[in-house]
Amino acid sequence: MQNTKLRAGESFPQVNVKTADGRVVSLVDVQPQVATGRWTLVVVYRGQHCPICLKYLNEIAMLSGRFEALNVDIVAVSADNKKQLEQFKINGLEVGFPVLLELQTEDMKKLGLYISEPTSDSETDHVFAEPGLFLVNPKGQTAMLEIANAPFIRPNIDQFVTGLEYAMDNNYPIRGTHSY
Repeated sequence: MQNTKLRAGESFPQVNVKTADGRVVSLVDVQPQVATGRWTLVVVYRGQHCPICLKYLNEIAMLSGRFEALNVDIVAVSADNKKQLEQFKINGLEVGFPVLLELQTEDMKKLGLYISEPTSDSETDHVFAEPGLFLVNPKGQTAMLEIANAPFIRPNIDQFVTGLEYAMDNNYPIRGTHSY
């Protein structure tokens, strides 16, 4: 299976991952979203081996009040296991939003993520997704997305939340939906 490009406006695919306590959950649970009108920001990060990911997730956590004011829940996910997540926390991860585990290669492909092999055993012991950011509206549609093939290509999170505030205040449409 090759990566498929997740298109803006499409339904966010069903992706199951694990919580730190081992429960299997849906990455985006559309049922409560529809009922509550909440949005979900899915942040795919490379894993505990990535210091840029650590900084980025902590920056997002610092802006969590602005996301909450917009009715946006945040969730982060990687292919890491529980032990790797625990190490990430030891390394300085300090977030109040869920950090989910064991994103499978098939699901990385569903999301259209770039997938990398580790360059050494000291990096990690599994393939991993390069960064991705997905904003899912209360209808379960992918309203905004950004997919990168390297850890340094990410939206400035302050600029993103400022743009999101503008978009929500002005009923900004889902962009990039033209078929070709």
